[in-house]
Amino acid sequence: MAILIDTPMWPAHGTVFAHLVSDASLAELHAFAAAAEIPERAFDEDHYDVPERRHADLVRRGALPVDGRTLARALIASGLRVPARERPKALAAPLRQRWERLLPGRAALGGELLERWSEPHRRYHTGAHLFAVLTALQGLTDDREVPRAVELAAWFHDAVHAGTAGRDEEDSALLAETRLRDAGLAPGEVSEVARLVRLTADHQPEADDDGGQLLSDADLSVLGREPAGYRRYTQQVRAEYAHVPEELFRAGRAAVLDQLLGLDPLFYTLRGRELWLAHARSNLRDELARLRDGGRASAE
Repeated sequence: MAILIDTPMWPAHGTVFAHLVSDASLAELHAFAAAAEIPERAFDEDHYDVPERRHADLVRRGALPVDGRTLARALIASGLRVPARERPKALAAPLRQRWERLLPGRAALGGELLERWSEPHRRYHTGAHLFAVLTALQGLTDDREVPRAVELAAWFHDAVHAGTAGRDEEDSALLAETRLRDAGLAPGEVSEVARLVRLTADHQPEADDDGGQLLSDADLSVLGREPAGYRRYTQQVRAEYAHVPEELFRAGRAAVLDQLLGLDPLFYTLRGRELWLAHARSNLRDELARLRDGGRASAE
């Protein structure tokens, strides 16, 4: 394992910045940054931004100086690189555009929802998760128009997130009922959106529930990521529950994984099974094995 730093060349705030990364472990990177008294606010998803004046000191402390291309290759090879589609800050404008197409003239409501998805305690249930669900819906429908009620349910399904399973989904559904009724949507559509939001509590739509199956599959599409992407997801989930002691977290997370592995089907649509099922089963089994073998679900 090594800490790498590239040449300072990224201008901001009257100076230029370098990137500080690990080629293997975020834990190693955070430990190095803490020892060097780099503030937490300098961390940006997979690297620290450090000003030019700190470069020589960080090299003396053990960071390996490399060029930008070498650093980028090492970060990608490590599996720690966070792609743009998973960076909430980069997704604000695309999400606002999607909302305007979905519900024209209701920018204030869209802004409220984006503020909720951007709450500082969130690590996984951020705008990146919302963007991923919306993108997955498009993939499930082969870019045909997604039913508006389903897309609205995606926007509302984690709009309330306090970390309380069942209660969060219910509160999100109640928020959808209130806001969409105030926005002038027909009662039937409001009820359908709320029903779909509540369904994300257990991801078990009925066989004839096309909208529920679309939303359930899109919401669980993260389970079918490639291993590095799935590992980032598990780390984000752990960070959201940082207040929970490790032993309790492992027990609770293992119960969630057992429940997901017990779902038959896990994905309801044919397209969802084609896209995500094989990776999802493997990811879930591997994480559960790590949890039961010393609690290494958040392995770097």
